[in-house]
Amino acid sequence: MKPILEHLPLDAAESFVVKYFDYNYYPTPWHFHPEYELVLVTESTGKRFIGDRISDFKPGDLVLLGPFLPHLYRNDAEYYELNSSLRAKSIVIHFLEGTFGDNFFGLPETEKLQALFNKSRRGLDIIGETNKRVSRKLPELLKLSGLERWLKLLEILNHIAESAEYRFISSHEVNGQSELESDRLNKVMEFVINYFPEDIYIADVANLVNMTESSFSRYFRQRTRKTFASFVTEIRLNKACKLLIENTMNISEICFKCGFNNLSNFNRQFNKVYGVNPLTYRRQYWNKM
Repeated sequence: MKPILEHLPLDAAESFVVKYFDYNYYPTPWHFHPEYELVLVTESTGKRFIGDRISDFKPGDLVLLGPFLPHLYRNDAEYYELNSSLRAKSIVIHFLEGTFGDNFFGLPETEKLQALFNKSRRGLDIIGETNKRVSRKLPELLKLSGLERWLKLLEILNHIAESAEYRFISSHEVNGQSELESDRLNKVMEFVINYFPEDIYIADVANLVNMTESSFSRYFRQRTRKTFASFVTEIRLNKACKLLIENTMNISEICFKCGFNNLSNFNRQFNKVYGVNPLTYRRQYWNKM
């Protein structure tokens, strides 16, 4: 799937876009756009890639993304099965600072909104009561038009700006470079996601994007602030966590199913990231249920 500099078209009477999406699975690849994006996942699960961070998403996931911050939502494998009845649904809002007028952010009353927009360049997870309140208000935007719709968006953003219930997503600002940059990273991510249970050699991935190994290693680290090997490990560990909490496969089965070639390495890598071994992680999760 060719990545794009995504643009959701405006209607003639709109200054921002509000869309309700209902898919078999989220189709948009690794992409970026000049608009701010507020997105609420209302149905489906999977992995999201935002800036330099990989994490799970589920219904109720609410984020604010700044301009040109690369991102990708990829559903779990069962969403791609031929006869799957699962749905991937979300409410997405795209807006620009110009949505509010040329001099709006020169007003002293908008200081907190300006701060919110600056923070959003790393991506913000909206959590707690703020998440619940905003999630209730977003569907109202789909029913409104005209000035009422504009005022409701401003009300929602102001509520987030007044709150401290958020977490930064990316460890630093990551700017989409170009469609060529996005194309390269999308190919790499799709390859790793599809083949992480197998041995992955950097030479094969470098060849995929027509680069030498050394150039690719340097390129990948510059764009993601992590090595390619650590990215592959991150994908494998994310899958391992999902298997640990969702079924009763033994630890050895999970180890090899996720692409680790021996149990001791799996345990060491898992403990390094999560602070406990896989068995303890499973027990801790199940004890909370």
